[in-house]
Amino acid sequence: EAQLVESGGGLVQPGGSLRLSCAASGFSFSTYSMTWVRQAPGKGLEWVSSISSESSVSNYADSMKGRFTISRDNAKNRLYLQMNSLRPDDTAVYYCAHGSGDYWGKGTLVTVSS
Repeated sequence: EAQLVESGGGLVQPGGSLRLSCAASGFSFSTYSMTWVRQAPGKGLEWVSSISSESSVSNYADSMKGRFTISRDNAKNRLYLQMNSLRPDDTAVYYCAHGSGDYWGKGTLVTVSS
């Protein structure tokens, strides 16, 4: 059974950085694209970024371009999201998801506040 477990969230001041990690198991990680999605308090799901199976292609939502970097380590079955220049409106639960959308982690909370 596919499993995705996020980690790395927490409280950070505006302008700070965090690195999220997602540990994948139960499926052939290296053959699938992967995605980060977030949900701010009281709001709907928002796509953040996606990366192809071999990291050749990555895409970002406009508000994350230049601040967030998605990456993966297929040898370790890990997906990452490096988040820099964080803003209060980045506060959200961040989820990693299988490229098909069929599998999601339980999320990790990122709070950006002074």
